[in-house]
Amino acid sequence: MMKSSLTRRQFLGTSAALGAVSLLPATARAASSLGLTATSRVLDIDGRAAKVYGIANSLGGQGLTLNPGEPFRLSLTNGLDVETIVHWHGQIPPNVQDGVPGFPMPALTPGEVRDYDFTPRPGTHWMHSHIPVQEMQLLAAPLIVRRPEEVAEDRQEVVMFLHDYSFTPPEEILAGLTGGMGGMTHAMHGMTGSEGGMDMGGMDMGGGMGGMAMDLNDIAFDAYLANDRTLNDPDVVSVEAGGRVRLRIINGSSATVFWIDTGAVEALLVAVDGEPVQPIAGRRFGLAMAQRIDLLIDLPAGEGAFPILALREGAQERAGIILATAGAAVAKLPVLGDEAAPAFDLALESQLVALNPLPVRPVDQAPMVMLSGSMMPYQWAISGPVTARSGERVEMMFHNMSMMGHPIHLHGHAFQVVNLGGRVFAGALRDTVYLPPMSMVTVAVDAGEAATWMLHCHHMAHLASGMMTEFQVSA
Repeated sequence: MMKSSLTRRQFLGTSAALGAVSLLPATARAASSLGLTATSRVLDIDGRAAKVYGIANSLGGQGLTLNPGEPFRLSLTNGLDVETIVHWHGQIPPNVQDGVPGFPMPALTPGEVRDYDFTPRPGTHWMHSHIPVQEMQLLAAPLIVRRPEEVAEDRQEVVMFLHDYSFTPPEEILAGLTGGMGGMTHAMHGMTGSEGGMDMGGMDMGGGMGGMAMDLNDIAFDAYLANDRTLNDPDVVSVEAGGRVRLRIINGSSATVFWIDTGAVEALLVAVDGEPVQPIAGRRFGLAMAQRIDLLIDLPAGEGAFPILALREGAQERAGIILATAGAAVAKLPVLGDEAAPAFDLALESQLVALNPLPVRPVDQAPMVMLSGSMMPYQWAISGPVTARSGERVEMMFHNMSMMGHPIHLHGHAFQVVNLGGRVFAGALRDTVYLPPMSMVTVAVDAGEAATWMLHCHHMAHLASGMMTEFQVSA
């Protein structure tokens, strides 16, 4: 097992000088001028070498942390032998710096360097390639922007970054999914877990939907990772007995919804997608692809090891890290749980209340955005484009007419969840909202910079097969 991190006192003493916050070995502080490099790296996944991508900082780790008031001012180098581009997920940069190939800037050619400079939004965010097969190869990393109150709260900060990974090249997985039954022969052997491929597992919806089954997972990955490691060799984070922790959890997976299970310790959910919410206590929290949560955990006094697990929706696979005091015995945890985790739902979403909601104002337009698609043929779609004028209040009603869930992400904006299944409420501010099968969710957004912004599903195979449209904002 890998040991990492600092104690809270060490962290607090060091952060003032170095700004290091994440206990993921990959995250480093920003200086006044920063450098990030899209690069390749090799992980040891249960004894097998996996060549993946990453986003390296100037210290050689993965990702970036900014202290309060620091600008987002950096140079991005493409150190790969293929074109790439990085999207700053959760940030609202000028459209030209948003990081989508061709919207409006082209991808970076091998060796190309591109500069970025904008005022960052605080919170737990992340960055990733906006080329689906590259995100499936782990070209992603944390992007943390700390608030002044977080610096002052005397808590050890820990990042838990989640991935799903297959040794099968993503191009082969996508070809197997989209090639019809004849083209799925190669992918379907992944149903047994021998290699990543198609997962035909579903869950009966019961009489409310005529006995239809929702498809919870359509790709069977070989490994589920937390901080680049499986539970066979987890990241063991050193903590103090009775310590206070802010746990920043990022679901950077390409196609997996997780339940976060804090086990023996109760947690207080205080932020989603980087935005503060009224605190909610609990031990299990759902987290769809691209979403983030901040949990405050007060550890019990005395020696102990405290697993924080990510349970794959509708399956037994799991990943996780372990918070452990000095000298504590750390038991080995199996990668399979005793039973399948339940389907994700909107129960938690319905309880979230933003601390900094959008101002109340008239709605200028209320378009309906339809989500559709099927497993066979493997085709997914989202209606659009959605159009608006800069400054307009738009309420988008997302209506998922498919039997799969879809995490929908809007670039360049933060929106507020205002209606779930017909119930009006003042929900959380987000940039990614999850739509379970056959559900309706409405979000309110104030149209920003006059430009074309992407609106898409953050399941990479759905994105690659057509589930992307545009939010076109005019002046």
